[in-house]
Amino acid sequence: MNQDLLVGVDLGTTGSKAGIFNAEGKMLGRGYYEYPCIYPKPGWVDQDVNLVVESAMNAIRDALNNSGIDADRIAGVSFSSQRCCTIFLDEQNNLIRPMISWMDNRPVEEVKEIDRKVSFEKYLKITGFPNSTTWMLPKMLWLKKNEPENWQRTRKVVQLQDYILSAMGVESYYCDVSDARYYGLWDPYAFEWNKELLDTFNIGSGLLPEIKPSGTLVGKVSEEAAVRCDLKEGTPIIVGAGDQNCASVGAGAVYPGYMFVSLGTAGATGICLDQEYRDKTGRTFVTNHPCYGDWMLEGYQPAAAGVFRWFRDEIARLENAYAESSGENIYDILSDMVASVPAGAKGLVFIPHYASAATPRFNPEARGVLAGLTFAHDRNCLARAYMEGITMEMNDIIRSVLDTGNEIKSIRILGGPTNSKVWNQMQADMYGLEVDTLELADAAVLGAAIIAGAGVGLFKSIQEGADKMIRLKDHYIPDQKTSAVYERQYKLYCQLYESLEKGGVYSSLVEFQNSL
Repeated sequence: MNQDLLVGVDLGTTGSKAGIFNAEGKMLGRGYYEYPCIYPKPGWVDQDVNLVVESAMNAIRDALNNSGIDADRIAGVSFSSQRCCTIFLDEQNNLIRPMISWMDNRPVEEVKEIDRKVSFEKYLKITGFPNSTTWMLPKMLWLKKNEPENWQRTRKVVQLQDYILSAMGVESYYCDVSDARYYGLWDPYAFEWNKELLDTFNIGSGLLPEIKPSGTLVGKVSEEAAVRCDLKEGTPIIVGAGDQNCASVGAGAVYPGYMFVSLGTAGATGICLDQEYRDKTGRTFVTNHPCYGDWMLEGYQPAAAGVFRWFRDEIARLENAYAESSGENIYDILSDMVASVPAGAKGLVFIPHYASAATPRFNPEARGVLAGLTFAHDRNCLARAYMEGITMEMNDIIRSVLDTGNEIKSIRILGGPTNSKVWNQMQADMYGLEVDTLELADAAVLGAAIIAGAGVGLFKSIQEGADKMIRLKDHYIPDQKTSAVYERQYKLYCQLYESLEKGGVYSSLVEFQNSL
């Protein structure tokens, strides 16, 4: 039987998606399973990694069943995974504690410890990004200090990509090149672990996985995994990439100057570079692109569409109840609410830092703020303010990318919000740039499938696979008058944030929250 189909799987923050694709990029079947995050304390975020893996297995099985195809036709499988999730394993490769999420901000003191031992400039020069609570090194140091018995049992520290590859049947732990930098110990310019950082923080290289380029064949589906996901035993397993790196592939951001913007649970953007680049300001960060030898200049926001979901659940309860009883899509209702209010939300400014601030401000103490409320505002205004604030934070990130001097040739926008034409136009207006949506919005799933295709030889390269499997959908052009409104709103956004930060309000809020 001809092996001409590919499986892409995305293990995201709140759910696992799987897709079956042909070599032209048509999705033949899909599966999706949700799972929760665990919030032990304010700023702490854990997850049950075995539940995540089980959800991915179930998603693959459902995608196969929904496609109606014979699993013998699958040429290979690869994975997109949420990045910077810290997993501690013992000598028998058993899980020691729950996986610490990338959203977790607990290692504040450990970030300060790193700053004391390695200067900001030096750390940035080595790793390509500023020190932050998000990365894995401070979380490893946190475990060493706060759970010493668990640290003493630790024999391997891996990420979700490495863990799912092992669960599928790969006999060792392999991390893709793009994910390696999230350890906070990787040199993305030399493509190797940095010995000085390893020695400074007493991290043995044996604790870390072996690094492989995306698209590397590393194993085959085991008998046990085949039973769990319905793929055939022996199906080739290909090293994938982090979710946003896979999204860059699935969006076609595989050539210099091509950018993707993703507003998922979190927000992210990345632009492909074929020349080594260092952002000396530390406002953006550099990772390795899945196309080996290239780089990605990235920015991210810890909470994006996840904040709008919070608005749906906590503020738009009336609309939510109506949607459930009527069968209408709640997001269509919310988009209509937003469209009924002019740009600028009648003077409201919303800062969506529900999970701290990342690019370009990197402040773990930042919190969400809604400013400008009067009796003239209603829920429609709030809906618009929330959508604008989430998009404004991404605008802040894109401006930091432009400030580096790198040219943006094309922007492809991704994520659930692209189902809203109102939100798509808002992105074009706020960025002041033309944007395109994709025929398939699940770019990370598609990107994983493209990488699988390159890994098994269906394509000569990841770029060739992207060219053959990706199709654009709608094109949006910014409205100059609306862009001018957003330019004024952006200045207020920056002024509001900077006043709160410099005035010590964020620090006082965190102290107050932690005292309760």
